Amino acid sequence: MVQKYQSPVRVYKYPFELVMAAYEKRFPTCPLIPVFLGSEVLGEWRSADGAVHTVERSCRLRVDAPRLLRKIAGVEHVVFIQRNVLNWRERTLLIDAHNETFASRVTVKESCRYTVHPENEDWTCFEQSASLDVRSFFGFESTLEKIAMKQYTANVKRGKEVIEHYLNELISQGTSHIPRWTPAPVQEEDVRSQLVPRCPSSLDVEGPSDGPGPATEMAIADGDKLDADYIERCLGHLSPMQESCLVQLRHWLQETHKGKIPKDEHILRFLRARDFHLDKARDMLCQSLSWRKQHQVDILLQTWRPPPPLQEFYAGGWHYQDIDGRPLYILRLGQMDTKGLMKAVGEEALLQHVLSVNEEGQKRCEGNTRQFGRPISSWTCLLDLEGLNMRHLWRPGVKALLRMIEVVEDNYPETLGRLLIVRAPRVFPVLWTLVSPFINENTRRKFLIYSGSNYQGPGGLVDYLDKDVIPDFLGGESVCNVPEGGMVPKSLYLTEEEQEQADQLQQWSETYHSASVLRGTPYEVAMEIPEGESVITWDFDILRGDVVFSLYHAKQAPKLSPQEPGVRASGQLIDKSWILGVDYSRVEAPLICREGQSIQGSHVTQWPGIYLLQWQIHSSPESVACSLPGVDDVLTALHSPGPKCKLLYYCEVLASEDFRGSMSSLESCASRFSQLSATTSSSSSGQSHSGSMVSR
Repeated sequence: MVQKYQSPVRVYKYPFELVMAAYEKRFPTCPLIPVFLGSEVLGEWRSADGAVHTVERSCRLRVDAPRLLRKIAGVEHVVFIQRNVLNWRERTLLIDAHNETFASRVTVKESCRYTVHPENEDWTCFEQSASLDVRSFFGFESTLEKIAMKQYTANVKRGKEVIEHYLNELISQGTSHIPRWTPAPVQEEDVRSQLVPRCPSSLDVEGPSDGPGPATEMAIADGDKLDADYIERCLGHLSPMQESCLVQLRHWLQETHKGKIPKDEHILRFLRARDFHLDKARDMLCQSLSWRKQHQVDILLQTWRPPPPLQEFYAGGWHYQDIDGRPLYILRLGQMDTKGLMKAVGEEALLQHVLSVNEEGQKRCEGNTRQFGRPISSWTCLLDLEGLNMRHLWRPGVKALLRMIEVVEDNYPETLGRLLIVRAPRVFPVLWTLVSPFINENTRRKFLIYSGSNYQGPGGLVDYLDKDVIPDFLGGESVCNVPEGGMVPKSLYLTEEEQEQADQLQQWSETYHSASVLRGTPYEVAMEIPEGESVITWDFDILRGDVVFSLYHAKQAPKLSPQEPGVRASGQLIDKSWILGVDYSRVEAPLICREGQSIQGSHVTQWPGIYLLQWQIHSSPESVACSLPGVDDVLTALHSPGPKCKLLYYCEVLASEDFRGSMSSLESCASRFSQLSATTSSSSSGQSHSGSMVSR
């Protein structure tokens, strides 16, 4: 694989002639570059009028590699052939270099270019590109690539410092101005005398020495170039290789992408998301650009108008900035009726609103960069979870959340700088265990959680927000205009016909299983728990009738009919001969559920074995006390024309190691912000905790 490097434009705020004088001080040796052992001139040539001066040198560089690698290679230094073409008339210096040592195994090429700044003739621009192709090197190809590129990029920065050092030296010695070249009269008979013999080289075949040479291949239109000072000032500090990736990806887009080129900040986010792996970042960015075009995201801020229920009940909004100047977004998720909003506006409208928030976040980052005079490329989110309960685990809502996370991760990478979570309740680990696998690891590292109430003290919000920015609902002094949320009235819900048009009913039915409960014949679902501490979660809607919901633990597995592997058993499963309290036990108190209700809940198991979720018709207090049907109930059920109760249900078992890690994180951050952990350290939640949430 060929490794490539491409620099941005570096600017010396000195005239070209003075920079050339500083450059010449690097030869024949340069103590400021320890790996540069020395050079000798192989050949030299001047044009008739003296405008073009070509020099070819042999340069020796010390091999900065592990001793074993040097011993295997049998060399302590490598030789490069460098050819410089200095054109005083055009005020350009073109430099080409290639390796002579190990040329049959390794090919190293470098092109550099000094030119006059297009907007200021008293400034000098510098660009360079390089490529490394290791074809064969004693089995150490990968190692050599890493060492060579690391050493090369280290010398890139050093090269700029060397030129600046010699510029300062010239000025301190009184040389602050060198006159520009002017043509001198040349007699025809003097032309031959100005030719100086030189040694032949492989570079001879590349054409006339006063031509532009291969270095011009890296040149693009001046207005399309990236300036190194601009990168430092507006995008932040990047290593030479990171700068190179940005320049290469930007140049590739200019050549291949039809339409508007993304802003440099946007391109850089995709590079960071893929750890500056150029090919991966390019693929990710191209997919995102296609997505933006397909969904017309570029004009979203001009066209999107949130429906009235979103404006009133979506508890999120922008609120000043954090202590680092990042725009601050506040989301009061615990106060937000996510299920009601889904039923009132639909999943697509919620997604569009989330996208508009991300678009606005990028716009605010650009504004804060200008306001504070330093690069700000990401924003901070303050997530208040007070009020979070099992209703927020409504599965269509969780499924929609996962979809939004996926879309944002794919198209807005590295836009979230920090997520501050406050007032997290005990139900939070259940939600976190559900969504965390779908969040990129780089993003997860930015999640900080505070479960205690003293979040305004040391280690709390004051570490990330100025005191006059902390919102009033968290005990601060800043009036926060973010909507308070609240329950969405059912009168605002979409009709079934509108939901069908949006394909919501079909999507929800794909998530749930339907069940019919006959009088005297309970409906049960068996779930096998292989280890003691796991989490069973459930979510069901009562479509018709009233039921009693219970959860049991059985010491032995019920006799099940043959079924496909991995399919949970359902129906009436508890054997009639079983005795409550002996063969099986109730681990959740019976819950009466009325028609039209939606119930969400969870249970942290204490023992391995079979757990049974049970629904049975609610008719009298006696029926709640006994789970097995009587003779009269069976006879009634046999003569009943149809089911007495209908429900849609969903249940899931969360891995104990994931839940324990989330619970440990929650319990370890009661007095300070802590990073969310995915470890499987022992949890102090060994005792069972459970609960169901009824939402009407």
